[in-house]
Amino acid sequence: MTEEVIVVKPGDTLEKVHEIFQHNNIHHIPVVNPAREVVGIISKSDYHLLCDHLTLFGREWNLENNNRFFGSLLVEEVMTKQVAKLKQEDSIFLAAAFFRENLFHAIPIVDEQERLVGIVSTYDLLNYAYRDPVPALEQ
Repeated sequence: MTEEVIVVKPGDTLEKVHEIFQHNNIHHIPVVNPAREVVGIISKSDYHLLCDHLTLFGREWNLENNNRFFGSLLVEEVMTKQVAKLKQEDSIFLAAAFFRENLFHAIPIVDEQERLVGIVSTYDLLNYAYRDPVPALEQ
């Protein structure tokens, strides 16, 4: 689980989401309210769909319109609102089951008060499962 999670608020604009994805190697941004409860999530895939929709032909004026659009579009308007969450005490096997049964790749981890404390991704599970060196690759 990653404990230092970059988040956005529902009232933030997509400009902030753009900056986060441009400067951080992450693929999911939880959306939290002032109490740090998870109220949504934005994936990099969803973000790219919005980018591509407005800049399909890559013309400069399309890019300018995209930037203006991102300055006016709020996170709460595009976030996924129904978010699966796990508790800190849930097992890694439960996380794996969530990933196998659904088409998402990150799950926010919350405490007893439903406040965000971390995020687990399919990448985290792969790192856990294959934390020992692979003998064939060592040679």
